[in-house]
Amino acid sequence: MLVPWNRLIRFVATDGQVLRGEPILPHPDFDLGQTDEKTKLQARVIIGNDIYDTTGKTRVPDEVVTVRKLLGPLERNDVDILRCVGLNYAKHTDYEGELVLIIGRDAKDVKLEDALDYVAAYTAGNDISSRKLQRDPKLAGGVPQWGFSKGFDTFAPLGPALVRPDLIGDYRELLLQTMIDGDTRQKESLSDLLFDCSYLIHYLSQGTTLRKGSVIMTGTPGGVGASLKPPRYLVPGTTMEVVISKIGTLKNGVEFA
Repeated sequence: MLVPWNRLIRFVATDGQVLRGEPILPHPDFDLGQTDEKTKLQARVIIGNDIYDTTGKTRVPDEVVTVRKLLGPLERNDVDILRCVGLNYAKHTDYEGELVLIIGRDAKDVKLEDALDYVAAYTAGNDISSRKLQRDPKLAGGVPQWGFSKGFDTFAPLGPALVRPDLIGDYRELLLQTMIDGDTRQKESLSDLLFDCSYLIHYLSQGTTLRKGSVIMTGTPGGVGASLKPPRYLVPGTTMEVVISKIGTLKNGVEFA
């Protein structure tokens, strides 16, 4: 499906308004995740409440504004549900930089060959997980249930932008990297997925409607902190970067509440 924008960002403009827009890239290789006030990135304002609309109600007119601060591309009302896929890389060891799919229209019992037609955009995600809540039987249960460990406020950041599939091309040629304080912990091609994006949509839509706005986190490759010897977990002040080619850098800090 083709939404009316090529890339979508959500941002604070120089006048303080929070807007959605189509970024005007200074050059083809510009990394939107490096945007700050000094960048003076410009964007065409997106008009319309439904970012997945294909009827013409949502438009990208000629109004151009300057970006002061980049925000996460999705608001709560844009997302129906978030689904996480685990152990989905052939070389899986356990962080969690991931390719993320955004479903643009309701999908149920989708045929494998039609699955990617339901993708409105791709983005990068970091599926933050509390390992203690996954592995301690007193907290996670005898048969661990991982949902609670991944569901806290501020977990699962997404960004820096939503990118339409036709700009991505074959997603299997994308390279995913995760850096922790500049140290590359994960580096893997999306071709290493055990269950590809088409299969995930096909499988998850069996008997269950994936509603417009559903988010699918496709799994993480090897290199997470719990797999290192000794384990190296996140601490306050850590800087995390998830970089996916053609999408950009999702950059977040770590604070403990």
